[in-house]
Amino acid sequence: MSPYFLGVSRDTLKYYEEKELVKPKRNENGYRKYNQYDIHDVITTNFYRELDIEIKKIQEIRRSKSVESLEYVLEEKEAKILEELEYKKRVLKQIKSVKEDCNKIKRHLDHYTIKEMKPIEVKGEITDYTAYNEYDIIRNGTESLNRAVTLMSVRRVIRFDEEEMKEDKFIVVNEIEDTNNSPKGEVLAHPKCIYMVIENGRAVNGGKNMDREIGERLLNIARENGYELLEAP
Repeated sequence: MSPYFLGVSRDTLKYYEEKELVKPKRNENGYRKYNQYDIHDVITTNFYRELDIEIKKIQEIRRSKSVESLEYVLEEKEAKILEELEYKKRVLKQIKSVKEDCNKIKRHLDHYTIKEMKPIEVKGEITDYTAYNEYDIIRNGTESLNRAVTLMSVRRVIRFDEEEMKEDKFIVVNEIEDTNNSPKGEVLAHPKCIYMVIENGRAVNGGKNMDREIGERLLNIARENGYELLEAP
């Protein structure tokens, strides 16, 4: 027999035998002889292991010979895989979004545009990054602590006027994709917003906070073009 049989190594086959998941007969020379039933046992065991079903559970399935028992295990694994697929879709969506942001940075650096702000539902806010008890808001808002998905759900909001910054916080949001469903939380949406990509510069200016400069730049754009800035609700 080759070092691999039906995709598994000799050591794995030996382990399957020790756990009585496959029981090949031996000929007079002591060599294992796999018949069609043994081959089926190896293939099905490989399938269960591919689903990350533990050996003990596979043994129980074999002993019970119950279709219902097997169906329950498979349905449980199916639900988990579907959940993982859904998360992967969300990660892919975030990758696409970040890639689009990269293109926007290259195209729109220091150039502004006026466009509609798509509606988002506010699920909560983080008022202080040291307030760890408030992180439950992210957990409840995203239904996942996976960092790639959380990135999609947290937005920074700065409110200011011509004199000073009035507010600085992080909000947890959900993008509203189905407008037919009524959101439960506050909805932020504006028909016209100033969008602009601005170089932060913190990596090269010693961590200097540029929020005030950004606010002044946006105010200047509004003044120069006669725009009336309206405070968000």
